[in-house]
Amino acid sequence: MRLTKFTDYSVRVLIYAAMHADRLVTIDETAEVNRISRAHVKKVVLTLTQLAYLRGQRGRSGGFTLAKAPEEINLGALIRQTEPDFRLVECMGPDNGCMLAPHCNLPPLMARALAAFIQVFDAHTLADAVKGKITL
Repeated sequence: MRLTKFTDYSVRVLIYAAMHADRLVTIDETAEVNRISRAHVKKVVLTLTQLAYLRGQRGRSGGFTLAKAPEEINLGALIRQTEPDFRLVECMGPDNGCMLAPHCNLPPLMARALAAFIQVFDAHTLADAVKGKITL
């Protein structure tokens, strides 16, 4: 299983915000620290704000901060909200064209593997992912 860059960047943005909970974090500094384009970070921050993970403040001295405590941000829920598609193989989707499907047990095995993958994240919060503080 491979998460999309969007989910990867979402986790990184939240971790960085958690590391700097004492102040507003900017899109520019987050982009620089993570070596991600400003446009990508801006899109991620907008989505995370809409999903109520972040709270933004506009203006010259604006930025963003976590909207809830790191202990309240479940990583499994975050992944479910940021991943667009959990079909690991074609046969897990409605557009299945695999000729082997009527005689194959791969889809239930893949579904179990995916459930186990997500279950690990369901057991952890953002607080579990944050180790310390990073500065530019």
